[in-house]
Amino acid sequence: MSAVEVRGLSRSFDDREILRDVSFTVGHGEIFGYLGPNGAGKTTTIRILLGLLAPGAGEVRVLGRDLAVDDDARARVGVLFENNGLADRMSAAGNLAYYAGLYGVEEPVERIDELLALVDLADRRDDPVGTFSTGMKRKLGIARAILHRPEVVFLDEPSSGLDPGAQRMVRDLIVELSRREEMTVFLNSHHLDEVQRICSTVAILAEGRLRAFDSVENLTRASGRPAVTVSLAGAGEGACEVVGNLPYVTGCEPDGDALHCTLADPGATPDLVAALVGAGFRIEEVRRSSRSLEEIYLEHVGQAEGGA
Repeated sequence: MSAVEVRGLSRSFDDREILRDVSFTVGHGEIFGYLGPNGAGKTTTIRILLGLLAPGAGEVRVLGRDLAVDDDARARVGVLFENNGLADRMSAAGNLAYYAGLYGVEEPVERIDELLALVDLADRRDDPVGTFSTGMKRKLGIARAILHRPEVVFLDEPSSGLDPGAQRMVRDLIVELSRREEMTVFLNSHHLDEVQRICSTVAILAEGRLRAFDSVENLTRASGRPAVTVSLAGAGEGACEVVGNLPYVTGCEPDGDALHCTLADPGATPDLVAALVGAGFRIEEVRRSSRSLEEIYLEHVGQAEGGA
């Protein structure tokens, strides 16, 4: 059983189709990135998963349950929307104590102390939240969302409006809570670099349809492009002729003192290096070529908008 399952999900508003036959799964313990432009249907998907909206067609499950009708399952899920859900006039500890009462958290004092330390706000525990920076409020909002030790936490644009330093703090916090709390993180974000750094799997939504769903590693692999770039120390004249005769090399493009090689078998890189060294070439660097998540995202979104 997956932590999150979406099967054939569709939803319309006022005869406008927002989601069209969307399907994906999220494994237990994953940090999953849900990507798409504004209006793509990301927040609608989350609201349906949480049971706040009914699907028009298809079905969704979180921890194998329908949160729209299962109170016990809802208690095992945490949520942080763009609004942190905090009272500015209350202290950091006071905010968490209030929610601990709502959630029925056991040993709330110890849990609050633990989370304030985790989000690096222990020294501000008694200060009014209204005096906090946007980044501090966001970190406290994440602490609120995981206060009751949920198995799955939904984070809707957790880095929105933050400066680069605060974005990094929130990114590191998400990774830490995933490891330390052993929870599944469903991350809705526009920060593609952040997603590429911390997510294991992503889905790209555009014009209401799922355009890509795979591991970050598979998506960013340079499929159809040079798989390996070899930088030579010195002239590379004749190098492409050498490697072009190798059975596992399907293409070679010279670029100054570098070679861009496409391999039939990515595991043949050591053999490629050995062949070049054996032919008398000195190698300075070998690296696998890859595409950024931003490139892939813009490609899929552009194709979707062009075909709309």
